[in-house]
Amino acid sequence: MRIISVTDKKTRGKFHDAARVVYKNDPVWVCPLDKETEAIFDPKKNPYFKQGEARRWVILNNDNIPVGRVAAFIDRKRAWLYDQPTGGIGFFECINDREMAFMLFDTAKQWLADRGMEAMDGPINFGETDKYWGLLTGGFTHPSFEVPYNHPYYRELFESYGFMTYYTMEGFHLDITKPMSDRFMKIAEWVARKPGYEFRHFTWKQQEQFSNDFAMVFNEAWATFKENFEPLKADYIREVLRKARPIVDEEFIWMAYFEGKPIAIYLMFPDLNQILKHMKGKLTVFNMIKFLYLKKRKTMTRAKGLLMGVIPKFQKLGIESAFILHVRKVFEKKPHYTEVEFSWVADFNPMMRKIFLSVGGVPVKNYTTYRYLFDRKKEFKRHPVQEIKQPAKNDGARKSGHTGLLQEPGKSITESLVKERNVSAKEMVKKGDINLISENGF
Repeated sequence: MRIISVTDKKTRGKFHDAARVVYKNDPVWVCPLDKETEAIFDPKKNPYFKQGEARRWVILNNDNIPVGRVAAFIDRKRAWLYDQPTGGIGFFECINDREMAFMLFDTAKQWLADRGMEAMDGPINFGETDKYWGLLTGGFTHPSFEVPYNHPYYRELFESYGFMTYYTMEGFHLDITKPMSDRFMKIAEWVARKPGYEFRHFTWKQQEQFSNDFAMVFNEAWATFKENFEPLKADYIREVLRKARPIVDEEFIWMAYFEGKPIAIYLMFPDLNQILKHMKGKLTVFNMIKFLYLKKRKTMTRAKGLLMGVIPKFQKLGIESAFILHVRKVFEKKPHYTEVEFSWVADFNPMMRKIFLSVGGVPVKNYTTYRYLFDRKKEFKRHPVQEIKQPAKNDGARKSGHTGLLQEPGKSITESLVKERNVSAKEMVKKGDINLISENGF
């Protein structure tokens, strides 16, 4: 067996074929489009090459068949933000052979070390964290589009080499064929009607403004808990929407506003993997026709919830419940959809985990992002779980301008309801409202 670098069309083909060999007999795996994977390693298409570099390798067996692969990369904007310079590896695939896997890890490690790195995270993406990030360690069922899927034995390969858990993630499932409880619907409708609040779904006519609002909310919400956070640019959102246009449903993407200011986002796409399952990674003319046919046949019955976020000042006010209410109404008009998968939520973001549980999500998949320190004697530190920054107490109350609910920054729904209805918490318990709120975790 031998390892070769990916340098030309022939070796690029072997890189993609390695995955097909590894998953040859796996009925669950969905082959990503070769074109989409290749774009990640194209400096003309991936903006991360402006701030970094990447290299790929394939391992061949004695019959010259590709049976494994790996990529290594450095994001120079982020590499030196940790306790040690840290690069990344990803797109790892390998048959169940420890020696081959270790050869791939060693090759990636050496390439990174030669460029000044002292650690490597993996498996991760050379790009944003919303795709191909983490190793699947539990829940080996249908993978959603651009969400990791791998054989169960991968975990042993990583951990026996010496990778340690940097943080864990969960994927949640929401069965939309089951009705929400009356109590949940009651609170969601109450939130949706609050004075000053407005919920709008995306439209292509307003995509410019939407992208700007989306980036504004994302950057304010995620900066409160994510280590070494790098702001998202509106142009990235526009590019994501452009690429996804063939499957985007305008009513699957929502923004919440308070007195005209964007305060929350909800992003969801139909799960393209249900169509890609039939295309074997190739975007041929025949497959493009097949795509249109399968889309018309409503083959996509699952939606992928990419993210849901609320800026700190408006957290714990039940905004998420109103999003789910609006999405539920959309699904009533599109009954061929039966489920939503939310992927993923990291252990350093406990508030988002609580939100997914509160709207009826059930954790069904587990992922791990690993880190390997080149200095084996150095102390290993996990990703910190950061506290959500709370608004200053002197922010004052905010009111819609007419006789609506007076809401104070940082107040929960329970506190707001008690104040609005002028009743005691004890009376609300009797009515069932407090139980409703605590059950749904707001």
